[in-house]
Amino acid sequence: MHFLEKPTRLLFFTGKGGVGKTSLACATAVALADSGNAAGMAGHRGLTVLLVSTDPASNLGQVFGVTIGDHTPTPIPGVPGLFALNINPEAAAQAYRDRIVGPVRGILPADTIKAMEEQLSGACTTEIATFDEFTGLLTDEVKREKYDHVIFDTAPTGHTLRLLQLPTAWSDFLGSHHSGTSCLGPLSGLERQRQQYAQAVAELANAMVTTVVLVARPQRAALAEAERTSHELAALGIVNQKLVINGVMPEDGSHDPLACSLRKREHEALQTMPTALGLLPRDQIPLLPRNMVGIGALRALLCGPQELPVATISTSPPAAPLAPLSDLIDGIESDGHGLVMVLGKGGVGKTTIAAAIAVELAARGHDVHLTTTDPAAHLAITVEATFPHLTLSRIDPQVERDRYRHHVLETKAGSLDEAGRALLEEDLRSPCTEEIAVFQAFSRVLQESRQKFVVVDTAPTGHTLLLLDATGAYHRDVVRHLKSDVRVMTPLMRLQDPKQTKMVLVTLAETTPVLEAEALEADLRRAGIEPWAWVINASLAAAGPQAPLLAARAVAEWEHIARVQRSVARLAIIPLLSREPIGSQALLELARGGKAPAESWLAAPDRLP
Repeated sequence: MHFLEKPTRLLFFTGKGGVGKTSLACATAVALADSGNAAGMAGHRGLTVLLVSTDPASNLGQVFGVTIGDHTPTPIPGVPGLFALNINPEAAAQAYRDRIVGPVRGILPADTIKAMEEQLSGACTTEIATFDEFTGLLTDEVKREKYDHVIFDTAPTGHTLRLLQLPTAWSDFLGSHHSGTSCLGPLSGLERQRQQYAQAVAELANAMVTTVVLVARPQRAALAEAERTSHELAALGIVNQKLVINGVMPEDGSHDPLACSLRKREHEALQTMPTALGLLPRDQIPLLPRNMVGIGALRALLCGPQELPVATISTSPPAAPLAPLSDLIDGIESDGHGLVMVLGKGGVGKTTIAAAIAVELAARGHDVHLTTTDPAAHLAITVEATFPHLTLSRIDPQVERDRYRHHVLETKAGSLDEAGRALLEEDLRSPCTEEIAVFQAFSRVLQESRQKFVVVDTAPTGHTLLLLDATGAYHRDVVRHLKSDVRVMTPLMRLQDPKQTKMVLVTLAETTPVLEAEALEADLRRAGIEPWAWVINASLAAAGPQAPLLAARAVAEWEHIARVQRSVARLAIIPLLSREPIGSQALLELARGGKAPAESWLAAPDRLP
């Protein structure tokens, strides 16, 4: 692995959801700690390594089989010198609130304390607190002395780019803000933060200190996102970049049609890789027959091709009982309109499932709006914008931020004097404005679903939970200030009503995606939202491959499929397809369980068969 030859102190693993960032970050952390232990046995000082997850839906604990702490680094059993830590947004926000409010409890009046707590209860505070912990890890002198390497397992691309942009954004904001206050607190007390954020910017841009490992699958969408990420990171001054192509289908002599199709698809994607991406130092890791769970599997990941156990090769999985996606769509259609939110871990195929649902509803003659809250999503790659009855859009954080700023200035600035307008403009330059703007755009989508079908392709789990947190915070704020005789319908209440909103959880038949989907289901239920259905996507067990490698992975899926079947009321299982489900024809075939319409049907101007 070239990216391990001269590792810098800080290593970031980033990329599209589902490409294997967590597995590679964990395997790298184990490898570096192991090398330090070998050095220690030879009489030299061993290395200490801190592995940090910045993903709000972290699964480090599932990979290592231990509970990972949110504030105190957890030692990893079996790997001396390795510690792991989650940056938990909710825990970080509570600690931040305690730090701000704690010193004045018992000093200020109770009403003032309550007002402060209310002001610090929103998604803005969650982002600030998470960001504060992140920059502290980059700059803290104690951690610098204690850990030789800090490895970041990041959230999927859009969330990570936001996190890496924030040091510059907050540094610029604090440097230009003159009003005396900000949502971080009084500016007089923020000199430490100002210095910390400026130092974080310098650390990220220092190629001797920071390396970003762009992780991708040999797929066109993943490679295109890696190229875009590389460009945006370079614009931030982060230029020390490496590329890892993970999960490459090996040549094993098999003539299984599915295996041959996958190899051909991957070869074409690698041959047409964006030019700038192809210039980066590159490593390739083959697809392995097992999930990356446990120290043994992680140690094997970076060691080259693995031999398959003979018993696994000879075991051919039976065909999975298929429930086509169209069965779920029948239930969605029965209400005549409403919101469909497609949720799940990054890389499980949410965009594909959301697009298939939207296209099938549109093919049945309904007006459908397909949108995404994922900062890194590109729906236009998956489905044509010209499909009858279908409208595509994207909740772009930057566009929504600019729209929100313009609206606020236009509606409020006229009643303010020059000093008041200047103060308002300063506040609107705060990076927190983006979170507010995205929530408002999401609220507009909820309103639209009262007249038509709106299908939302959501960001990966952690980012979506932050959006739902903002929805809950707004609901609580409205309820607190509501008069007893006034009735309102808040966005959260719409999400809680299954006649208005249907939550569809998407997963793969693998350990981590299923566990994360179950955790997401529990989070939704705590918010009073009952998931409506599950989809197991890209199932090898359902496809019934004969190639030894794919057959081994298919056998491993069965326990996860059975686990989901036992616990959910509505379930669709979709096999791994030999061709990428891109375009309306392929999406309709996916939705209908292989019963594709004739191409000529797609030209029908009105209702499609």
